[in-house]
Amino acid sequence: MNRTMAANPKVDRFPYRRARRPVKQVKLRPATPDDLELLRYWDRQPHVIAAKGDEDWQWGKELARHPPWREQLIAEVEGRPIGFIEIIDPSREDCHYWGGCIEENHRAIDIWIGEPDALDRGYGTQMMKQAIARCFANPAVHTILIDPMESNTRAHRFYERLGFEYVVHRCFGDDRCIVYRLRRPEAPPRAPNTV
Repeated sequence: MNRTMAANPKVDRFPYRRARRPVKQVKLRPATPDDLELLRYWDRQPHVIAAKGDEDWQWGKELARHPPWREQLIAEVEGRPIGFIEIIDPSREDCHYWGGCIEENHRAIDIWIGEPDALDRGYGTQMMKQAIARCFANPAVHTILIDPMESNTRAHRFYERLGFEYVVHRCFGDDRCIVYRLRRPEAPPRAPNTV
């Protein structure tokens, strides 16, 4: 069979496979107070509100703080900011968002792409893979948590493709979310609905 021919011509209407556009590399850098207006702008974007809700992250205050249990990162492509990641130790964070039931050696990730033209280009996958690698760089960390909005079904499929597994439906404030976890491959098994 010619390598350029479709595997199933009845299904694939094009006789030749399309070349995939190369994905540009995402680089992560620490968020700084200089990112304040950018983050506020992203917070007003409809696709960001749909993904994370309209919670006020108090960027002016939070960008100036550097607690040891948190990393706030800006994702850039060719020097252009496109998205945000926050990685926290949920057992140590000060607002107790995850409640008091999280034991040590977990991490939790928040992620979004702020620029609409950066969606559906593979950047979110790169961002998450880098965030996962950062979390598991600490050999004691055994579980990563993420809590997409219940209504954000695209995010559910995205996290499942990355290996995250469903844990439980949960309300965080007014937000109805689904908690997912990714366990370090060599971590011992846990009960299905425990984090």
